[in-house]
Amino acid sequence: MSAPRKILVVDDDPIVGKSFDRVLTGKGYAVITAHDGEDALRKLASESYDAVFTDIKMPGMSGIEVAEKIKAAKPWMPVVIVTGYGTEANRARAAAVGVSDFLQKPLSPEMIEGSAAKATNAAAAVSMADVAAAPVEEAATSATEEAKSGGRLKNIALFLAAPFVGLAYVVAMPFAAAAMIAWFGAKALARKASALPANVKKVGLFAASPFLGLAFILVLPLVGIGALGYFAIKSRRKG
Repeated sequence: MSAPRKILVVDDDPIVGKSFDRVLTGKGYAVITAHDGEDALRKLASESYDAVFTDIKMPGMSGIEVAEKIKAAKPWMPVVIVTGYGTEANRARAAAVGVSDFLQKPLSPEMIEGSAAKATNAAAAVSMADVAAAPVEEAATSATEEAKSGGRLKNIALFLAAPFVGLAYVVAMPFAAAAMIAWFGAKALARKASALPANVKKVGLFAASPFLGLAFILVLPLVGIGALGYFAIKSRRKG
């Protein structure tokens, strides 16, 4: 069985509180009364309520002032004005405060029950919206934290790899440069050799082939290391 919806009725006339209690008790509501604004604010500070019904004209604080203080502290709380002084000025001020409804005395049982249902259903809808929004906010926060964590891990990995990448770059670059010089030198020799007679070129290529193969075997790994170091440096700079 669900807990009854709690309604606070603020009125210096005890008959009004009794009327609410008679109509709403037994229909899923618990009616609590306060005899003035100060009493109402004390009860709101110590307990939770689903809606507040307040008279306008009371000793001390007026019902509009009560509504203003409630809305300032708990904007989601439905507040209904119940009064025999339903002037346009009072209605305008109540609307500006953000009250849920404005009831004119005398009240019928239908008015009391209908207004109570409207106010408490509005409060329940606000609570459900908050509950539904909570997982979305939690998921968004989790995704943000994961992204931050991934970024930190990437930075740490790059920081740890930086000395080794730099060392590979320093060691490989001279060999890569030597390989480049050898490559361009070979191309230049090939151009000069093209001017020699065919028999001489064949003999020269035959004699040079072992040395070219050895140079290729020695230089290719160094070129690969140099390329790896170069691309590692580029990747680190982009990150």
